[in-house]
Amino acid sequence: MYKVLARSCNLFLVQSKHSTHTSTNLLSTIPTLTKLKMSEEKPKIVFVLGGPGAGKGTQCSKIVERFQFVHLSAGDLLREERAREGSEVGALIEDYIRNGKIVPVEVTCSLLEAAMKKSDKNKFLIDGFPRNQDNLDGWNRQMSDKVDFQFVLFFNCSEEVCVNRCLSRGQSGSGRSDDNMESLKKRIQTYNNDSLPIIKHFEEIGKVKQIDASPSSDEVFSKVEEVFTQSGF
Repeated sequence: MYKVLARSCNLFLVQSKHSTHTSTNLLSTIPTLTKLKMSEEKPKIVFVLGGPGAGKGTQCSKIVERFQFVHLSAGDLLREERAREGSEVGALIEDYIRNGKIVPVEVTCSLLEAAMKKSDKNKFLIDGFPRNQDNLDGWNRQMSDKVDFQFVLFFNCSEEVCVNRCLSRGQSGSGRSDDNMESLKKRIQTYNNDSLPIIKHFEEIGKVKQIDASPSSDEVFSKVEEVFTQSGF
């Protein structure tokens, strides 16, 4: 795994150096403004957490439309990489997702960082991450000094409601290999054991905005709107 990741990182570094070289002449015409923008305008980050089926994706879509954030779903990025032809980590990602386990943080952070660098926006919802202590530690090592972390948006929902939503989603043709009872049991166990302690950590430092995710999506979003408006967005 580490050899594969190392090769991926090397490729990324080569591409980054190339991009820097080709843009040197343009940057030299406005060096002061460029440096100010890079140093002062760190991307604003909101982590979006909640159990499987809590409605994170639905609410993120509404936040994007209302508050002009970019929605980065850790799960979607991993699934896209898994399906990408020629991916060196696709099989590894598939094994972790199918078994309800959390993908190694090196993979997830690299995909998130690459997605942010591709965007021309400065506000990001990171959906479904960090999901355990290893995720949080990896994020802090790789990204914490590069971003302006705002808060965790936590969608709290009963296990029964979450399961019913996921099974209904799977029956409606979601195409997700983990929208079945066997995978759901593993995902919920992983969430309870690994993700809830992370939410508790952020609660202890006053960085959690909790939303009851049980009502309809419109009712939930009315509460979400209050949170983002009060936070200055």
